[in-house]
Amino acid sequence: MTSTYGAGQLRPTGDVRSLPVPDGLDGMRLDQAVSRLFGLSRTTAAALVEAGDALVDGVARLKSERVSAGSWLEVVLPAPAAAPTVIAETVPGLRIVYSDDDIVVVDKPVGVAAHPSPGWSGPTVIGGLAALGHTIATSGAAERQGIVHRLDVGTTGVMVVAKSEQAYSLLKRAFKAREVEKRYHAVVQGHLDPLRGTVDAPIDRHPHHDYRWAVVAGGKPSITHYDTLEAFPAASLLDVRLETGRTHQIRVHLSTLRHPCVGDLTYGADPTLSARLGLARQWLHAHELAFEHPRTAEQVRFVSDYPDDLEVALRKLRD
Repeated sequence: MTSTYGAGQLRPTGDVRSLPVPDGLDGMRLDQAVSRLFGLSRTTAAALVEAGDALVDGVARLKSERVSAGSWLEVVLPAPAAAPTVIAETVPGLRIVYSDDDIVVVDKPVGVAAHPSPGWSGPTVIGGLAALGHTIATSGAAERQGIVHRLDVGTTGVMVVAKSEQAYSLLKRAFKAREVEKRYHAVVQGHLDPLRGTVDAPIDRHPHHDYRWAVVAGGKPSITHYDTLEAFPAASLLDVRLETGRTHQIRVHLSTLRHPCVGDLTYGADPTLSARLGLARQWLHAHELAFEHPRTAEQVRFVSDYPDDLEVALRKLRD
């Protein structure tokens, strides 16, 4: 049996989903509505609409057209990408801070991702640990087994990875219950007022820019506490404690306060200051991590010193 599909008809090339547009998306652009409903990037959603794989009440629309609550949305979702492969490779600068049968704590250098992901071809913590002979827990997605929290590629510092299944389960629960103490040091532009405070603002994907996040109404609850440790003429050194752990949380919250991390050009940092300090990334470092050991129940604490590029930038600010 042969079927033909005319203009405006869905092509059966993937998983077809049909559902009404919820009230909360009334008046939203079609590509943005598809992105929000199905957890797709804005670019992927726009491509689906342009390919005729997203219909509103059975009719293909422009990606910029607005949807109405109650309209019927039919979408052919793209096939899921194959999980990136974990490759054992030596990662220069990756330092083991502590290791036992249940956990391994590393000091992550700049330019290293926590685990493989689509679009990333550089080194990873998981690959570095494999090269060093560490066996990681098998829980979690294939490409990020053992990962219970992450640091951005451009963020350095202390990070824990689960080696046993018990450790994975208990640490994931502890992070979710906000029982893990995560302290970062950040150098930001200007001086915060007040010098100590809390940012409680929801975060979600940026509505217009892929790979960026933003404070968005209806986003995930996100809480950041900060305290000024030292002030310089053009910047401040902060101690930051995370209550939640959203992607880019510190960077987004500080940028929202109009005090972005020095060197963080993605979130509005001054490129002139970044160049003067010799920074090619954000001045943000995971300085301290404390949690209950998953087997002994003992409270453990690990600290990471500043890497050379951040230390040099800090000295220049003090001079």
